[in-house]
Amino acid sequence: MIGFIAPLLASALTLAPVLTGGGWANVTAPPATDGRVTLVDVFAFSCINCRHVTPELQHLRREYGTDAVTIIGVHTPELPEERVHANLRAALADQGISWPVVYDDDSRIWNAYGVTAWPTQLLFDKHGRLRERFVGEGYDAEIERAVRTLVAER
Repeated sequence: MIGFIAPLLASALTLAPVLTGGGWANVTAPPATDGRVTLVDVFAFSCINCRHVTPELQHLRREYGTDAVTIIGVHTPELPEERVHANLRAALADQGISWPVVYDDDSRIWNAYGVTAWPTQLLFDKHGRLRERFVGEGYDAEIERAVRTLVAER
């Protein structure tokens, strides 16, 4: 397992930086998040650790559907070729990423949440408040447990 789980007790961080980000891949407008648990995956398409997280995100999407859980990718490029949107769109298709992805070319979203590494998953409750942060890979069980808990909350 690489990375760490950063505990968040009461967070003032919301989904606003993600939903007001730049352009989108896979959709034409920000996705609906009201009343849904939202998992935000901060990644770069060339990052091998990021690719290791994708199967768990695909599993969560199949398991919970889009009515209970919204998955949003935040693509924050590290390498010059990752800044080319056509390359990102091709990589999304190649990696089977069909959920909405916002372009974070200027790292504004990355900085708003204090992200320090790829991949980072940010888990928001049904009210859009940041509740969990997972940095690195290898947290499939912990992420699924946290999603299940938040989905069950009223």
